[in-house]
Amino acid sequence: MLVLLGIAVVVAGFIARINPLLVILVAAIVTGVLAAVQPGVDARGLFEAGVATLAKFGEAFNDNRYFHITWLILPVIGVLERAGLQERARMLIARVKAATAGRLLLVYLFVRQGTSALGLTSLGGHPQMVRPLVAPMAEGAAEAEFGALPDKARFRIRGMSAATDNIGLFFGEDIFIAIGSIVLMVGFLEQAGIVVEALHVSLWAIPTAIAAFAVHGVRLWLFDRSLKRELATAATGSEAAQ
Repeated sequence: MLVLLGIAVVVAGFIARINPLLVILVAAIVTGVLAAVQPGVDARGLFEAGVATLAKFGEAFNDNRYFHITWLILPVIGVLERAGLQERARMLIARVKAATAGRLLLVYLFVRQGTSALGLTSLGGHPQMVRPLVAPMAEGAAEAEFGALPDKARFRIRGMSAATDNIGLFFGEDIFIAIGSIVLMVGFLEQAGIVVEALHVSLWAIPTAIAAFAVHGVRLWLFDRSLKRELATAATGSEAAQ
């Protein structure tokens, strides 16, 4: 039962608003070390358990190719941003009169889900797509509609942009039959004596993806309305102060 203290570390860390990556890392180390606690284990044994846990992190880092892709992409994104990529993205979307932050993100959600369903999960993502392009374009659409944005509204748009990418990837990738999550589900069910075809799991992910698109589409529509009310109220307060 001591290994369950890792859950307590996660809960306490999130309540204290500590960096989530640090919280998860500490919780994993605590769980790995406490799993070695048994009669006859001394301090040296606990130390070796901690080293073995850290070694597992290193193996996962080296085995996961997405980490390497991300570190290769970040310098390229930095150079593009220095050359004015975000400003160009804002200027481009500002020319589209019908564009709003919510509508733009809805289009991105459709594209993200569609490409993820085809297995092209690396075409989107926070470092290579949301930060340099999607979020600035959503901000540009809002600026074209409402003028200068306060920091609170700007951060809300950025947060919704990141959330849209997450939802599009999460509910789109399970449609691709060769994705790791489907292989994991099929293998887990097979161990439990339930035999299912990977194709069937993939097909049943389609209704879920459609439902997720509809639900988040409504959220984006409500986001546009709430953003409009918030900026209208801010503009009224600014005029009254003058």
